[in-house]
Amino acid sequence: MKLTTAGESHGRALIGIIEGLPSNLKIDRAAIDAELALRQSGYGRGGRQKIERDHIQILSGVRNCLTLGSPLAFMIENSDYKNWENCMSPDPCDTSLRTLTKVRPGHADLTGLKKFDQRDARNILERASARETAVRVAAGSIAKQYLAELGISVGGYVKSVCGVKDTGIYAFESLSEAKKQPLFMLDEKLQSEAMKLIDELKAKGDTAGGVVEVRIHGLKSGFGSCMTYSEKLDARLAGAVMSIQAIKGVEFGLGFEAADLPGSRVHDRLYMQDGNIVRKTNNAGGTEGGMSNGEDIVIRAAMKPIPTLMSGLETVDYISGEPCRAAGERSDVCAICACELIVESVAAFTLAQVVAERLGGDNMQQVKARYAALES
Repeated sequence: MKLTTAGESHGRALIGIIEGLPSNLKIDRAAIDAELALRQSGYGRGGRQKIERDHIQILSGVRNCLTLGSPLAFMIENSDYKNWENCMSPDPCDTSLRTLTKVRPGHADLTGLKKFDQRDARNILERASARETAVRVAAGSIAKQYLAELGISVGGYVKSVCGVKDTGIYAFESLSEAKKQPLFMLDEKLQSEAMKLIDELKAKGDTAGGVVEVRIHGLKSGFGSCMTYSEKLDARLAGAVMSIQAIKGVEFGLGFEAADLPGSRVHDRLYMQDGNIVRKTNNAGGTEGGMSNGEDIVIRAAMKPIPTLMSGLETVDYISGEPCRAAGERSDVCAICACELIVESVAAFTLAQVVAERLGGDNMQQVKARYAALES
């Protein structure tokens, strides 16, 4: 299974092509749109979310709501393109209307200008923008529908915002409640504190990041491999999550905390229960030796603060070399809710790839039968 994406932040549309989906997978387009709407929600979002109302348009690979086994191509139009066509068109246009040379610290602007031999950071930021993640959320929603056919679920919540940390432990079944909250947090008191902090940062022209936790529930053991490093499940998931814009750290289970504890408090002990070998803890976060072990996979991702500050950071004009304030694009104060959903989506698609590699199958009937035949 493979996903290819294309499109610029203010271009005509974002495009995705998924190859390798089996036939007869039922596609719920309303569920995809619901996830796209969730991506645009959350306390602290900016003006762009009021302009765009993302909807998926499936162009090929599906008939009568069922996949055909051929590449599934889809499009998400950029509603704001009408205001940018005069400078973003692939045909002759006036690129000087939106030229950006006051490169923004924390963005791809400066490094991209050098790498791709450009003089206008617009040619870099349009693709580096997190707007691209709308495609990955749509693809992730399709992957979730594939995994759900096998009894595998993906959920998550926001664990911290700019230092306001939730140390609670929650059952997987309770995670869906997070999506009903303005900041996707499960502790109402901490959520109110975080929202107040976001308001204060907005007044100062500043931004916030945070930590999200995503869990995969119902996956049987043995996905991934200990035999080659490229097949390790946690490595593949970590790499995929790190590919998301603004993610600066990923951990599984205890993660970095494990480095501060003795082995007796880290490793999950094994017991016999009703004839089965079980674990009573999940400090490993659902993977051992690069393979799923049947427990929930627990992933946490750290998102840096959004680098586009309304107050502007000190920088240099790339063309003139003069000191200046960084240019401001339309931006959010905090996009941690979007981040949580994007991590879910990327993890789901990566897991769907791993599952498809192990099970194969040209149609969903074969896939489900092969999964059912595996030991737990």
